[in-house]
Amino acid sequence: QVQLVESGGGLVQAGGSLTLSCTAAGRNFSTYAMAWFRQAPGKERAIVAAINYSGISTYYADSVKGRFTIGRDDAKNTMYLHMHILKPEDTAVYYCQSYSSRHYYIGAKFSSWGQGTQVTVSS
Repeated sequence: QVQLVESGGGLVQAGGSLTLSCTAAGRNFSTYAMAWFRQAPGKERAIVAAINYSGISTYYADSVKGRFTIGRDDAKNTMYLHMHILKPEDTAVYYCQSYSSRHYYIGAKFSSWGQGTQVTVSS
């Protein structure tokens, strides 16, 4: 069982930047694909970005392409989400997830979620 802890959220003005971190414990971090999700008020949780075990393959939702960058540092068991040119519609609780395989697959379902980290973008 992997334990995931998200951090780095906060309040930022539109156009600003923020970096989220996800620290994992409990299994070999470098072996698994990872992803960031977000849930805005009144909306369903949706995938934002994903990265495979090697970091070579990544996926971004259309709404964040060109603004967000996902990365991982296996030596630190940590995944990042670098967010730039933030918009009010990016306001959400952001969650990280670990896949049970080396490669991510869109549409995967997860049974448990962490606390997440709140990102609020003011206009």
